[in-house]
Amino acid sequence: MSEPLVSVRNLKKYFPVRGGLFSTVRAHVHAIDDISFDVYAGETFGLVGESGCGKTTTGRVMLRLDEATSGDVLFEGKSIFRLGREELRRQRRDMQIIFQDPYSSLNPRMTVGEIVGEPLTVHHIASGKAKDEQVRDLLETVGLSAYHIKRYPHEFSGGQRQRIGIARALALHPKLIICDEPVSALDVSIQSQVLNLLNDLQDKFGLTYVFIAHGLNVVKHMSTRIGVMYLGKLVEVSDSAELFQRPQHPYTEALLSAIPVPDPNLNRERIVLQGDVPSPVNPPAGCRFHTRCMYAQEVCRQEEPPLIDLGDGHQVACHFRKSFDQQLLARTI
Repeated sequence: MSEPLVSVRNLKKYFPVRGGLFSTVRAHVHAIDDISFDVYAGETFGLVGESGCGKTTTGRVMLRLDEATSGDVLFEGKSIFRLGREELRRQRRDMQIIFQDPYSSLNPRMTVGEIVGEPLTVHHIASGKAKDEQVRDLLETVGLSAYHIKRYPHEFSGGQRQRIGIARALALHPKLIICDEPVSALDVSIQSQVLNLLNDLQDKFGLTYVFIAHGLNVVKHMSTRIGVMYLGKLVEVSDSAELFQRPQHPYTEALLSAIPVPDPNLNRERIVLQGDVPSPVNPPAGCRFHTRCMYAQEVCRQEEPPLIDLGDGHQVACHFRKSFDQQLLARTI
């Protein structure tokens, strides 16, 4: 296999919790807690999990929009965290992001032409008529018209605003785009249009995506490989088809069982997880999923399971992982 475009190594991000008269640090939110994975050129790596599991923070730290607590992110073998200010600015031409909210991510005081053309100005790529021509081309590439260039964000629908955000991300011809739940704020009828657009753009420009979402059906449609996160940890990483056919972690099984099936005659057991997600300020010892796991045993409460490779790139962090040819483990709580 070729060298990865992006390598995330032992990445941690803790947010301080302050309180008291002098705002002293009382605790830390363990948003990301020692995760590692690779993203290869031309693929879509999906990150999925419940709200608050650390997906969005991972994407932001990968771009250094937030500074990491420890660990490293390598882009084409070069550490992002060791770059100076000017080096990082140049590196950002290859790394862009599509934000979740198409309403708050666009400056309401700027026209569409100014929004999409801003990266071209900041990086001294084009100006004047040349910039306007590139902006028109970008708008047409994402399914908008050239006459939209002088309009403001409030004149567009949610789907159109997200297309503007996509055009802005494409302006510098990046190699990597972090897609931070790009369709979660859109109507279902519009979501498929935006997803198909992202697929078309990937084929046309050879883009690499890190696709962050909490809907597994969306991730399945988009992703080459998928990483499942729970409470700041990666619990399973696998090829997309393999993950949906043979999930190896109990949390992944529960997520898959919640996907609606459009067949009234198909009866499928729904795995309902008990309890709430523990606080990331004080995560449980051992396996972080053991407080809600139907298979948990004493070792799960004491020892944190490492992410083990089961073959063909399928990794799982579970003391009682299933082999590919076994049935579900007996419930041994």
